[in-house]
Amino acid sequence: MALFDLTALRAAHELVAQHVPPTPQYAWPLLNERVGHDVWVKHENHTRTGAFKVRGGLVYLDALMAGALGGAEGAAQGVIGDAKPNGVISATRGNHGQSIAYAARAAGLACVIVVPQGNSVEKNAAMRSFGAELIEAGADFDESKHIAADIARERGLHFVPSFHPALIKGVATYALELFNAVEALDVVYVPVGLGSGICGLITARDLLGLETQIVGVVAEGAPAVALSFEAGQVVPTNSARTFADGIACRDPDPDAMAMIQRGAARIVTVSDAEIAEAVRIYYQDTHNLAEGAGAAPLAGLLKERAEATHALGPDGKAAVILCGGNIDTPLFAKILDGQTPA
Repeated sequence: MALFDLTALRAAHELVAQHVPPTPQYAWPLLNERVGHDVWVKHENHTRTGAFKVRGGLVYLDALMAGALGGAEGAAQGVIGDAKPNGVISATRGNHGQSIAYAARAAGLACVIVVPQGNSVEKNAAMRSFGAELIEAGADFDESKHIAADIARERGLHFVPSFHPALIKGVATYALELFNAVEALDVVYVPVGLGSGICGLITARDLLGLETQIVGVVAEGAPAVALSFEAGQVVPTNSARTFADGIACRDPDPDAMAMIQRGAARIVTVSDAEIAEAVRIYYQDTHNLAEGAGAAPLAGLLKERAEATHALGPDGKAAVILCGGNIDTPLFAKILDGQTPA
């Protein structure tokens, strides 16, 4: 059963559009030539935060302020009845944090974001620019998440998770735009971190009654989602080693995995070298910046094309979700120099 209906998704799109105009989807000639069939790029790197996550933050904060989250979440962590929460807090590697900071500022709420030590300098700066109090703590995202939950209890803040039906509804608006703009897509490749992006895509496809295949893409050094998909149950890993921080997941969300299991065709793993090459291809063929997670879907498409895993001919139509372009300058320079970041 879908988490929401098509009417609710369209209403969410109207809300998001007040802040984020619909992003374009282009079939770039050089990219089409490289792949051998039409490839539509959904440019979520063109949002006001440079990534798709802002859609989810806007819908979540709107529901929070309206007292419409439901369940214990609507009454806990600084929310009492219909009262305005004391503020919000979340953990992130960057794009989710920018989303919550942007949406919190629009709602007039204080925002605290916890990031791992050594997190992206430029993403940290972006979160601060949207008004967030930034705390660097924890060795990785999962540790930062636990620290953020502790701070939420100490300060009476509302903890915003990284996976929630309201977030899915928000990010599903990019899928609604894509499917409305491009008819009869055979397959869409999407990166998978904690799952809001792919789950939004699956939900929008199903609500529209389409048969498009959804293929998730993860990094070989962060294979938890791929292992979980294959096993049919959550399989956490001890580490998530990839420069593509947006997909550095080592502990998948059970609800997300259940949706992915039901709605995705498969999960493809790609190496960091393949992701770096996709970053270079995006710049060469479209002159767009792609962060690691944003380039992963193209890396997945190119890998499957090279291995003849999918059989789309010249009349086929694929799409790739360029979920974000927030890549640090030194990292991008290293990739353009032909290197693969450690």
